[in-house]
Amino acid sequence: MSGHHEGVDLTTVAMLRAPAGTELLAALPRYDEAAVLSLGARLRERYPAELVAAALTQARLRERAARRLGPIAYELLWTPDAAQQATRRSVADWRAGRMRAGGVRRVLDLGAGAGGDALALAAVGIDVIAVERDPVVAAVLTANAAVAGAGRIRVVQADVAETAVVEPLLADCDAVFADPARRIAGRRVLDPAGWSPSLRTIGTYAARVRCAAAKVGPGIDHDLLPDGVTAEWVSEHGDVLECALWWGGLRGAAPRSATVLGSSPDATRTLTGTGARAEVRPAGRFLHEPDGAVIRAGLVAEVAVQLDGGLLDPSIAYISTDADVTSPWTTRYAVTDVLPFSVKALRALLRARGVGRLVIKKRGTAVTPEQLRPQLRLAGPREATVVLTRVGRRPYALLVEPLPSR
Repeated sequence: MSGHHEGVDLTTVAMLRAPAGTELLAALPRYDEAAVLSLGARLRERYPAELVAAALTQARLRERAARRLGPIAYELLWTPDAAQQATRRSVADWRAGRMRAGGVRRVLDLGAGAGGDALALAAVGIDVIAVERDPVVAAVLTANAAVAGAGRIRVVQADVAETAVVEPLLADCDAVFADPARRIAGRRVLDPAGWSPSLRTIGTYAARVRCAAAKVGPGIDHDLLPDGVTAEWVSEHGDVLECALWWGGLRGAAPRSATVLGSSPDATRTLTGTGARAEVRPAGRFLHEPDGAVIRAGLVAEVAVQLDGGLLDPSIAYISTDADVTSPWTTRYAVTDVLPFSVKALRALLRARGVGRLVIKKRGTAVTPEQLRPQLRLAGPREATVVLTRVGRRPYALLVEPLPSR
């Protein structure tokens, strides 16, 4: 991670780590945009203006980072990019737990950023050598390691592409972790060869240790995945957060899997690929929408077979069943109406039901909610959900009712 850091530099980091800066940060209330001017004026009566500005910047960044990391974010220092891109703490904890269970003792963290993943590893008793190229980010990482690293994080400022620096560090580690930068000058880079470090570089280092892991974007094309890894798509509360890659002793039994994080390790579920094939069938009494991690991993057929259901269309991630069955991998709906798609027919049905508020879900159709909604001329006290999709390769509209999990 490198570049301009908008109010965070080596000078401000040093000021904030000095006794006056530590005192000021500890005394700050939660960040409130409406109150920041008056708060700043009061603080400048006691502290230098430069220190107050640096502390208020950190208060704002901590608030942003807390959305991903929770309360620990308020104890750490941040750059704007690090606060925006930090791994969600639940995912970092899950990965650290898996590495701990795999017998990992010391990890070389390539491009460690502000240290979100390094801190999670340290928290489960794993030693970390954290390599970060950017001097400002490395200073922030050093500060965070001192506050919450449990004495287990050693920071090295270096470019992970410099093999002369990295290879001696590998000799002291039994695992590698990397969260490669996937944005260059603010633009997303889709080709893994353009990441920093590149996926190929990560693989080269992974081959030198017993096991390795990497965090990549969940939208990665399956064709871009390197040989010799297993890919695991991870979601929480319906959001697909990342694709975790595993090498060596951390590889799974199947090349692809999906994990849905629960409120505890016992509530977390993992689905592995079996090569299942699902039949295609007409819409039944119940519709199941797979979790995004299942869809990204290409494991919809596995879930359909588990549910004794079928696909509405061979290329669309909706599962149909006649029985009211549940799955940790899907959200289920009761199907009340199935009709070939027609704006006129759908409008008449919704008008007859008194529907004035409509949730529109779609998959496998070019029709957009923005186009459709004004054409339906909704009016009435009721709310409904309609699914626009294909059934047997023909466009259909399914009126459905969300059902609670059980």
